Amino acid sequence: MTSQVSSPAEQADEAVVGEQRKPAGTKDVRRLDRVIIRFAGDSGDGMQLTGDRFTSETASFGNDLSTLPNFPAEIRAPAGTLPGVSSFQLHFADHDILTPGDAPNVLVAMNPAALKANIADVPRGAEIIVNTDEFTKRAMQKVGYAANPLEDGSLDGYNLHPVPLTTLTVEALKEFDLTRKEAERSKNMFALGLLSWMYHRPTEGTERFLKTKFAKKPEIMKANLAAFHAGWNFGETTEDFAVSYEVAPADTAFPTGTYRNISGNLALSYGLVAASRQADLPLFLGSYPITPASDILHELSRHKNFGVRTFQAEDEIAGIGAALGAAFGGSLAVTTTSGPGVALKSETIGLAVSLELPLLILDIQRGGPSTGLPTKTEQADLLQAMFGRNGEAPVPIVAPQTPADCFDAALEAARIALTYRTPVFLLSDGYLANGSEPWRIPDVDDLPDLRVQFAQGPNHTLDDGSEVFWPYKRDPQTLARPWAIPGTPGLEHRIGGIEKQDGTGNISYDPANHDFMVRTRQAKIDGIDVPDLEVDDPDGARTLVLGWGSTYGPITAAVRRLRTAGESIAQAHLRHLNPFPRNLGEVLERYDKVVIPEMNLGQLATLIRAKYLVDAHSYNQVNGMPFKAEQLATALKEALDG
Repeated sequence: MTSQVSSPAEQADEAVVGEQRKPAGTKDVRRLDRVIIRFAGDSGDGMQLTGDRFTSETASFGNDLSTLPNFPAEIRAPAGTLPGVSSFQLHFADHDILTPGDAPNVLVAMNPAALKANIADVPRGAEIIVNTDEFTKRAMQKVGYAANPLEDGSLDGYNLHPVPLTTLTVEALKEFDLTRKEAERSKNMFALGLLSWMYHRPTEGTERFLKTKFAKKPEIMKANLAAFHAGWNFGETTEDFAVSYEVAPADTAFPTGTYRNISGNLALSYGLVAASRQADLPLFLGSYPITPASDILHELSRHKNFGVRTFQAEDEIAGIGAALGAAFGGSLAVTTTSGPGVALKSETIGLAVSLELPLLILDIQRGGPSTGLPTKTEQADLLQAMFGRNGEAPVPIVAPQTPADCFDAALEAARIALTYRTPVFLLSDGYLANGSEPWRIPDVDDLPDLRVQFAQGPNHTLDDGSEVFWPYKRDPQTLARPWAIPGTPGLEHRIGGIEKQDGTGNISYDPANHDFMVRTRQAKIDGIDVPDLEVDDPDGARTLVLGWGSTYGPITAAVRRLRTAGESIAQAHLRHLNPFPRNLGEVLERYDKVVIPEMNLGQLATLIRAKYLVDAHSYNQVNGMPFKAEQLATALKEALDG
């Protein structure tokens, strides 16, 4: 969905909820500046679809938004159990926001497990909508409820709305030729209709979606539409919901342009397609499905019209091997994976370093080690990306900071790979991959020119005057070697993983030559042109918060809170992790204290301490979830006061 907004303005991330009222027929409408909603239920209850549809309508309405899908790794976890709970959190506002929110203002719980798994995050006074039909004695006992929480007073501090969602849905669909089980599946659409009424969301997009999705099953399509409308009408007519809410569009939050809602993986996919077009090269993806990277393979497979070729290999090693072969053949080559796949790809990444061919390795990080937490987020692959190969095998590393920023990060990774003839790591993570936010669709004319010049003929003259092609003769500025397309007459040369002689590329075991080649490959990476680090420091602070990757949103939200409270604190965020920006050392020296929040046990902090001899303070979290803004604000306040 796209929408038009105008003129930029920066406001606090976590604004106070308003309380203005105005009459709307028999019901009041209360205006809010932001809302955080969490849908929760079994994996089979359609909570991700419900959240995604609510998000799409919110995007089309023009709100700023940020989302946090959270679901089990199992395809279908045991129904009614705590491990089987799937949730989707959406934070939307009439101003610029940065995170999915710390705590939901509204929890929609489809069963007792969903209530128990999420109630600890819900602040007192929040709205809780529960599907009472699922609160049977057996279902409650399964998750450890000794008594019915809807009746024992434990929820008295909340605005509880008991709604028999299943019964109401089945009743609304009784005219359709559906079994009870089939009718019950539409209860998520009933809930979506109810929430759409409560928050004045548009309905046209969801109606179009259902008509398209179930075009070949007209009875199912009509039933879902009926359930959606029944939920809306229930909100309109029931006395239990005496108030609905308005959150105005974020008209002043963004520059003028056309916007759409986008997830990190979708933005990466579009960035790769854009990079291939700007480079005038075919795009080749060699990949093996792995959570949370698989969506990139799915999306790119739809874009053959842009010269994209996708290859789903039998394993991770074959995937990157095919991609490296495509790079040798003159394509913009990509492989996508997560941490366990990077481990399998490491030898071929080392080969790409030795061959000095452009290759993009997209690591969508997740919780580890080993299989770890496939559907939870983490940013603990930094040291693996930096050092996880045998020998001296330096690889540039870039990291996006928001879902929309994944588009620009893909273009930047492609620029480095093509300019310097090197594999490049792009470190996203599950939070960015599955989360979404508004993205300003760029003008194609503003995209960088990534075109490359392939080798055309001899590039070296021997002592006897004959002209030959040397595959490792380097550009004096970038130290990049020529990119020669196989089959080009006169450009025949050896290729392989054994060490090469400088210039000729012939096999060499000479110690001095190996030392020279190792240092040259390192110098090429060290010499990559990256922008200086920008520091947000409005009043000469003495403490700097340094981050990388997906911690940008929570860190920035926390910094805003502290500044609003009168604290002086500076912030900087790294996109380039190898090489670091040239001014990073000078920036670090300006501050008495440097705090580095990371979703690992201090990997960037380790690199900063080693390279710059700065006593960086780590603040770490590895629970599979992103930082909360309030949590970071508290930790940073302690650092300021310490």
